[in-house]
Formats: sequence, structure tokens, C-alpha cells
Amino acid sequence: MDLTSPHRRRPQRERGETHAVTNQPPPLEPYDALATDRALTEALERWARPALDGAAGARLAEIGALTGSPRARAWAFEAHRHPPRLVTHDRYGHRVDEVEFHPAWHELLHHAVGWGLHATPWTSTEPHAHLARAAGFYLWSQAEAGHGCPVSMTYASVPALGAEPDLAAEWTPRLAATTYDPGLRPPAAKRGCLAGMAMTEKQGGSDVRSNTTVAEPVGPDGEYVLTGHKWFCSAPMNDLFLVLAQAPGGLTCFALPRVLPDGSRNTFRLMRLKDKLGNRSNASAEVEFESTWARRIGEEGRGVATIMAMVAATRLDCVLGSAALMRRAVTEAIWHARHRHSFGGPLADKPAMVNVLADLAVEQEAATTLAMRLAAAVDASTTSPREQALLRLALPAAKYFICKRTPSLVAEALECLGGNGYVEESGMPLLFRESPLNSIWEGSGSIQALDVLRALRREPDALDALLGEVAPARGADPRLDRAIEHLLAALADLDEPEWRARRLTERLTLVLQGALLVRYAPAEIADAFCASRLGPDWSGTFGTLPRGVDGPNILRRALPPL
Repeated sequence: MDLTSPHRRRPQRERGETHAVTNQPPPLEPYDALATDRALTEALERWARPALDGAAGARLAEIGALTGSPRARAWAFEAHRHPPRLVTHDRYGHRVDEVEFHPAWHELLHHAVGWGLHATPWTSTEPHAHLARAAGFYLWSQAEAGHGCPVSMTYASVPALGAEPDLAAEWTPRLAATTYDPGLRPPAAKRGCLAGMAMTEKQGGSDVRSNTTVAEPVGPDGEYVLTGHKWFCSAPMNDLFLVLAQAPGGLTCFALPRVLPDGSRNTFRLMRLKDKLGNRSNASAEVEFESTWARRIGEEGRGVATIMAMVAATRLDCVLGSAALMRRAVTEAIWHARHRHSFGGPLADKPAMVNVLADLAVEQEAATTLAMRLAAAVDASTTSPREQALLRLALPAAKYFICKRTPSLVAEALECLGGNGYVEESGMPLLFRESPLNSIWEGSGSIQALDVLRALRREPDALDALLGEVAPARGADPRLDRAIEHLLAALADLDEPEWRARRLTERLTLVLQGALLVRYAPAEIADAFCASRLGPDWSGTFGTLPRGVDGPNILRRALPPL
């Protein structure tokens, strides 16, 4: 066989042409996650203008730039490629109960803590500190969501510690410090600390009143020893944990440190790490206590009431985290469609694809706008009973609905990338695996819907506050007006409320989102939302916006040309 024949050898210039890379979008990096998010920047202008003129504005600009950088993307991938490793014993057989993390995890947390995205707002004198923090948390969660767990739990622990002033005075400065100082050492010797929680047990889950962990008093200053097992304990390398246990007076909340004041390690046995559906970067563990030292927070028997302050803060972060996943997914989908050609032109010019992308963008803007409104209410709630009441009803409703919508949105955004979206390198599978988490964390959907019913029954001021938020939008769109009337009729129907709890919560959230968009968003966004979500035949499937919606302008708003 003559291998030198021109029929057997192709010319040099033609070699490798089957591997030429064409029609692939360029990397979406670097980009500015803050400047390209009109819904977020307008919310900040609306509800936190003074904060943007100072350090908070500069901080958010830094977060937005790093979120869209190749460095942040690399940290996210590395933190997931190298998951945490459980080390129960040292080489000599002593129990150490440690978790080792990849350096990328520490980079993500170093920046989050340095920006004060954890407990810093509780001690800050900056205006609108909670809203500015919420915006930063929302942005940085787009880089990687798993490390948001210890950040969020630290944020949420401070209001719960407030039930015990001495504990709050001791721990709040440590938790609010902006230095990330990992490792198990005496808290007083560390430059900053993080907090976690261990509430649920295998037999109870959300039904924490069925907990069996026992707390025995051992000292006059609220000191106890705990014995029992916790089914979920996230970020077990944190410094302080809020725990529920059965004291002589009933279910009680406790502050449990990993390291005791004398430098010895508290009994905190890590039995195994959970093999989770979602992120691989964070560690979730099963934990056993045996005469483990802790201090009581609040009165005996008031554990659920005490922990509700923490619950409210984690609910807000669930909303923010889900809105962040939506934002990253929508950004990736629009970017891909603009640069991918198919059937004679860019995907982003095809009417069917425009309908899908515009629908995703409307959903994401509604989620972001409501999340920022709730964060603004946290700032105002210290002086405004009305804002407190609004949070009591709107927060569980938003937590239910936005977290429920996130998996569907991320799945649709992934599909916009076709087969490329199903490949790990795209980052979309990471977003998709994470998308159900916030709907489960801190109470699943039915828990939230039942809490909405509880607020409606017991706290009439909460409904008044929500209707007051909706009222300025009445008369601006007939579809919203009809939706408000239907909501009021549903609220007046007292027949089988628990059976209808989810539907009622969904309607309530949609009306609130619609009112906010009618009041504040551009006409094309509000029109698309009201025509679909508040219309009589909305299926909930993305890509089913009715005719007449201004899809191209919605897409330009969602992601300005880069």
C-alpha cells in the first residue's frame, strides 16, 4: 500500500479541519454581575440610595466584578471537584472530628467574610446595611452557592443569640468580624468566627418538637450537657452551633461551641458526611453529642420561639440564594443563545427561543425585585411595625414560591444550551443540582404554606401590611386588579384551608410580585408578568408568553449586550 499517494494522504493545510471550533459561544467572562443586572441596580437605587454613595457601593462593585471573573469560576469548579474530606481520628487514634476543605473553598469564604456578607450588618452603622448585604449575598452566590450555607447561618444566628444578652455580647463581635479565620481553636483566640445549626433529628425532620436529644443542667449560669444525635449539621467546622434539645422544662435552644474556653475540644462526633444531591463544596454531617457542653439561649421550653428569629433570617437567604441561581442560569442561557447560530441565524433571534428566554427573564426579575423588597423591610423593621408585619406573611410566601420555581427555571435555562448545558464544564449541572435545596432547607414547601395560614389566622396586621404594599398598584393593570379580587375571595373562603394552602400561597406571592413590577419595573416586564402569571390560562411552563409581549426588549434588559 502506497501511503504517500495523494489519495492516501491529505494535504497539510486540510489536516485537523474536522476539529475546527466554530459556532461555540465565547466564555462569559469577565463580566460585571452588578452592572448587567438592571433589576438589582434599580432596586438598590430605589430602596438603598444613600448606601450606594459610600463604602457599601464600592463593596458591591467589587463583588460584582469578581463574581463574573475567571478566578471566581475556577474557585467554584475546584471546590466541587475536590469535596470536603472527613477526618475522624489522627494518626495515633485520637478523635479529632475535623473536615478538610480544598483551598478554593477557603478563597470563597475569605471574600464573603471580608465583604461582611455574614453577620456584619447586625453591628454596622452604615445605612441600609441589611439590604446592601442582601445584594452582596445575591451576587456572590452566583459565583458558588455552597459556601453561602455557613455565611447564611452566621447571619441568622445573631438575632437568636439576642434572647440571651450575655451570650450575644460575647459572640456577636466574633461573628460580625470581617476576618476569615478557619480552624478549631479557642474562640477568644480567633480573629473571626462562624456559626451553624443542628436542629433536625432522624425521627422528626421539620417536626423539631419530637427531638430526643436531652439537655441536663450542670451549672447556675445556664450551662448544660447535651446527649443525642443530629441528622443534619451543615458546615461542621464552624465555631458555634445553635442546637435544640429537650431540657427539664421542654424543648430549648442552646449555643454549643466546637472548642471550649480552655482550649479543649467539645464532644462533637462527626459520624459521616452526607452524600448530597446538590453542591459538593459544603460539608453536611451527622453529629453525635455525649455530655457535650452548651449554654442555654432563652428560657427552657421556649426553644421554638427562640429559634424563630434565626428561621426568619434563613428564609430571606433562601429567597436570595434561589434568586441568585435564577440570575446566573438566565445570564448563561441568554449569552449562549446570542452567540449560537442555528437554522440560519442566532438562536436569540428565533421567536420560539425569544419566548422562552423572555419568560425566564421575567421570572428572574420578579424574584429579584421581591427579594430586595424583603431585604429592605429587614432594615426598616427595627422601627416600623408595618414592615415587621409584612415580613411575617410575605417572607414564608416568597420562600415557598420562589424556591419552588427555581428548579423549573434552571432546567429550562439548561435546555437552552442543548447538549452543552448537560455537560459539567458548562456549569449548568452544578446550578441544576443546587436548585431544589432552598425549597427544602429551613422547612419544605408545605411548612411554608402552613406558616402563611398561621400568619393569616393569628396576625391580621400581616395581611393588612401586604395589602397595603399591593394597594398603590391597583388601577394600573386590569389583570392585576382581577388577581387581587380573586385573592381576596380565596382568603375569605374558610373551607379546607390546609388543602388549599399551597395554591393560596402561590396566589398571594404572584399578586405581590405583580404589584411590585407594575409599580417599579418597565412596562414590558410588568405587562409580560401580568399577561402570563395573572392570566386565566397560565400553565407555569416557560416559553408560553402570549402574543404582544415585547420579548426583544425584555432580553436586552435582562442582559445588556456585552
